[in-house]
Amino acid sequence: MKIADILSQIDLNTVALPEFQRGYVWNRDQVRGLMRSLYHRYPVGSLLTWKTRGDTTATRGGAASTLGAISLLLDGQQRMTSLYGVMRGKPPRFFDGNVKAFTGLYFNLDTEEFEFYAPQKMQNNPLWLNVTELFTDASKLGSLGRVLFGGMPDKADNYFERIMRLKNIGDIDVHIEEIVGEDKTVETVVDIFNKVNSGGTKLSSGDLALAKVCAEWPQAREEMQQALREWSAIGFHFKLDWLMRVINAVVTGEAYYAALSHVTPAQFQQGLADAKKAINRLLNLVNSSLGLDSDQVLGSRYSFPVMARYIHQRGKDFNSHTERQKLLYWYIHTFLWGRYAGSTESVLARDLNLISDSEGALDRLIADLRRNRGDLKVRPEDFEGSTRGARFYPMLYMLSRVEHARDWESGVELRNALLGSLSKLQVHHVFPQAQLKRAGIDRQLINAIANFTFLTQETNLLISDDLPEQYLPTFAAKHPGAIESHWIPMTPELWSVDQYRAFLAKRRELLAGAANTFLNSLIGGTLSTATEEPQDTLPAVSTALGDEESKVLEEVNAWVMAQGLPEGVLRHELVDAEGELLATLDVAWLNGLQEGLSQPVALLLAEPDLTLAAANQAGYLYFTDAAQFRSYVERDVLAGNQAAEA
Repeated sequence: MKIADILSQIDLNTVALPEFQRGYVWNRDQVRGLMRSLYHRYPVGSLLTWKTRGDTTATRGGAASTLGAISLLLDGQQRMTSLYGVMRGKPPRFFDGNVKAFTGLYFNLDTEEFEFYAPQKMQNNPLWLNVTELFTDASKLGSLGRVLFGGMPDKADNYFERIMRLKNIGDIDVHIEEIVGEDKTVETVVDIFNKVNSGGTKLSSGDLALAKVCAEWPQAREEMQQALREWSAIGFHFKLDWLMRVINAVVTGEAYYAALSHVTPAQFQQGLADAKKAINRLLNLVNSSLGLDSDQVLGSRYSFPVMARYIHQRGKDFNSHTERQKLLYWYIHTFLWGRYAGSTESVLARDLNLISDSEGALDRLIADLRRNRGDLKVRPEDFEGSTRGARFYPMLYMLSRVEHARDWESGVELRNALLGSLSKLQVHHVFPQAQLKRAGIDRQLINAIANFTFLTQETNLLISDDLPEQYLPTFAAKHPGAIESHWIPMTPELWSVDQYRAFLAKRRELLAGAANTFLNSLIGGTLSTATEEPQDTLPAVSTALGDEESKVLEEVNAWVMAQGLPEGVLRHELVDAEGELLATLDVAWLNGLQEGLSQPVALLLAEPDLTLAAANQAGYLYFTDAAQFRSYVERDVLAGNQAAEA
């Protein structure tokens, strides 16, 4: 079938994308490579479609065939989506990805190269032709002819032949293999898809579960994405697979997706509504009771399916203030000890089984944690981790919020010091990094958790690179008790660089003591917190930590996605077979920047040598500088000439 006819079939909704397909993942260079191959009439491969009735299978974007039959793209969606985007100037109805990957493609009439728009190079240069305009603007060909024959008649014939060669891409025939037959179920076709797509990423059990749901409730994906957007807007960035797990736990009480096969569309729809309410209540609870107000400090996301199931079973209200605090106690320990860092599904299944009978459920969860750990006591060495990715980093932030740590300059409690552009909380190095580097201190020790605390941006700027022996006495005199509220050793001899290691050891002792006191008050039901029930509406917008490292990571991730590449995973935990933490990667692409085509990649900022070694051992190509990482992406990923499907 000719490419132009395939695009017309997409317009008519007789060619569409099944819900179980992943979204659009190609980048600009892959789009460029495809157009170059078609321009030179190189083979670009065949398509694989599944021909079925339009009323029996859900399609991405809710498309429904007006002719009673529909061909679902199983192999070729990246190519056809790219061609539709370039030749129509807009994404197809089933699009789910980054439109910048195919927006602004230009063709050079002289060199016959395809490049994306660069103003300095292309503006007011008639040799650079907007490819999309050639296909979408009927008057473009005539205006081009006048420019060429009027301004450069000696080359006009060659240029015009190249324009027509480009415009006639729509007449190229593409072979289509079809799967037909009433006996072909979603499961059968997904199995075929995985075999055909052996070079790419396989569909997971979650993808198949979502396909089954969407086959009967086509709006499911968009409804779930809307919920994710709402949480993202307040500072909590969750994934679709995570929400599926919460819904599954709420509706079925099971961890494995197979349980959803017997759930009706109405039950799933109600389950989504119930899961949203439960998640909102939990976010409000951990915010108001623990001070965990953004996903930068939200640990153990996979504790949420268990907690959501528990509060869903209990109905609107907890039975008591003590019960609520027990749940929080269990939750904190799940992120301190990496409860779900290993085999997530099997551990979830175990914990969901422990709460199948709500009577005594929390006691059973806590007892199981104790059996695994031996005890749940926090020790000074637990705070020996370094960087913001360490598991005890959220604990430090939480203690600062719930124990009423005060800002050193203003004297105001940190949880109340959030108004004004300079009042966002920032990570503060008690001993400045620059001073420690000059003293030859090891990088891992410089970024030790025990060297971190949280202050407003205004105070952080005021301190600058002063040593604690210079600034701590001033703040101690100005606001008595403010320094101590951060568990800073009040022995002045420990405030000098030559006593840095002794300072860290003493502060770890103080932090461990504060952590145990707080946790014991939770499990004992003696903690004084607000008694009102957490709401099941969205919590307030996150105050968000304003630290420089997080800003760099978010900017790099946004830049990567703007190139049409996949989003990285922030604070990814590398664990061994037993779930023990080996390292935390600042931002990682677990399947590479081009899935199936490149190795895992990570950006690691100011990380210790042990983290770098763990990343290397796990097969990651890693970078320790954001500029170096961007250069790698531009040089080795975007500048490649990959035209094969991802």
